[in-house]
Amino acid sequence: MRIAGPRLTLRYPDPADAPALFALARDPAVTRYFSWGPYTDVAQPAAYVEGLPAKREAGELLDFLVEDAEHGAVGITGLSGLSRRDRRCVVGSWFGHRYWGSGLNRESKALIAGLAFAHLGMKRLGSYAAAVNGRSQVALERIGFRREGTLLDFHRHGDRVYDVVSFAMTRAAWERSPLRTVTVRVEGAPPPTWDVRGGA
Repeated sequence: MRIAGPRLTLRYPDPADAPALFALARDPAVTRYFSWGPYTDVAQPAAYVEGLPAKREAGELLDFLVEDAEHGAVGITGLSGLSRRDRRCVVGSWFGHRYWGSGLNRESKALIAGLAFAHLGMKRLGSYAAAVNGRSQVALERIGFRREGTLLDFHRHGDRVYDVVSFAMTRAAWERSPLRTVTVRVEGAPPPTWDVRGGA
């Protein structure tokens, strides 16, 4: 499956992408608030890519490589936290440091939201940002995600536990958001587990 927009294409990562992912996520700033990283060896992104097919089929993780028309691989975006009954999931993204503030986050969120709402049948798309990560919070609010509240001691990174701010976008809010104006072309079929249009 591929999702294409004006500038970006989302596709499943493959083993040949491991060196590019290693180069992007070896920077501690990139993975500062994550449960993993930074990468210290190319075997780490290689193992991540190898495990993705099983996680897609199990409904655990639907991750895509974000490819820029000019720069190639720039990061990862995807869906997790699937609830088929409630028709909801969570979006998460990361980008190489040099691409921060470039506008790529807005288009990548438009592509993944278009997939989630228009092609998978989701009713709600959640997202989280560390409470101390004001930059990510502002980025989510700018594209139409609504701040819902703070979850205390919610996310562990190494030996530190972070409070996180919960955000969400409903299908109705997406219809009115700037993300909806971005052209999204989806090629191929999603894994059946992620397609909730027929109900739970």
